[in-house]
Amino acid sequence: MTLFSALRRALYPVLPAASLYAAVVAEARRPDWYLAGDVPDTLDGRFDMVALVLSLLLIRLEDEATPAAAQLSADVTERFIADMDGSLRQDGIGDQVVGKHIGRMVAALGGRLGAYREARGDDAAFGAALGRNLWRGDTVPDDALAWVTAEARRVAGRLDATPYAAIAAGSIGGAA
Repeated sequence: MTLFSALRRALYPVLPAASLYAAVVAEARRPDWYLAGDVPDTLDGRFDMVALVLSLLLIRLEDEATPAAAQLSADVTERFIADMDGSLRQDGIGDQVVGKHIGRMVAALGGRLGAYREARGDDAAFGAALGRNLWRGDTVPDDALAWVTAEARRVAGRLDATPYAAIAAGSIGGAA
């Protein structure tokens, strides 16, 4: 990291990451995920949707394969952790156990990221990963799973089509 990079990070530590994470959350909160896609509108379902969209963004940043993209990925992940920490505290989880909950959430994100990365080119495997993660073993209507799979692919395609400069400026591309 250059002196200029260190100074810039000190003065503007999370602006692109904050914008990116806000865009991830906005995408994950779109009502059609829960209506057309039949994703459970619960705390777990909303967490899983954020984890899905964040995973798609992190995979896109991995494809960039630059130190700046790796740093942005780390910064966005830090925003996710801070958001989950704040949500837990707001829900009344005490200081003594917040760390354990955060650890589980980060592990869940890592598992989902790995599953979505592995299933990237295989719709059947991607649909199976979505089914495991979004519905956690519950029966999923075929049309809902197909809709979510297609929509997640659309979001991934939109991310892939978004130039890195736009992502680095805080945009996940297109309309959420």
